[in-house]
Amino acid sequence: MEQMMSYEAIVFPCDDRPPHLVSLMTSPILIPLASPAEPFRCGRMPHPEVYMDYIAEGLGPRAWHYQLVEALDGMNKKFTTPYIIFYPTVSRDGMPFPINKCIREIQRSSYKDSSAWRGNIVVAKYCDTRYSAMMNASMADFPLVKNYLSNHHKP
Repeated sequence: MEQMMSYEAIVFPCDDRPPHLVSLMTSPILIPLASPAEPFRCGRMPHPEVYMDYIAEGLGPRAWHYQLVEALDGMNKKFTTPYIIFYPTVSRDGMPFPINKCIREIQRSSYKDSSAWRGNIVVAKYCDTRYSAMMNASMADFPLVKNYLSNHHKP
């Protein structure tokens, strides 16, 4: 039986800490899924909730959602190694998550309170456009992710 594996991911904390790398744990998916969503196509369950403060416990992937980052605005080809942004959606107490100050600062004039990223945001990287395997992100990926976040709001 496979065990937990970790991959380096970038976390954008909602407080005053700067973005930094964390070890994103993944566990094997033991039951085959007919047509799995992107985060699960690699046969592993990511656990970004470990880095999301105030998230509801025990819900696993039902407490967070994700957004794919396959290209930057103006690109006519997709990234060969796409990113995925995990963000919290269900809080422990039903209250909204705090606005992510780091991303608010990145967005500056394009920031909109009504569609602000909230809570701690975790960004992982996949090794191909089929999302067949995760790979380690590094701070060298930060400028691309920052560029994407500067122009995109939470779905």
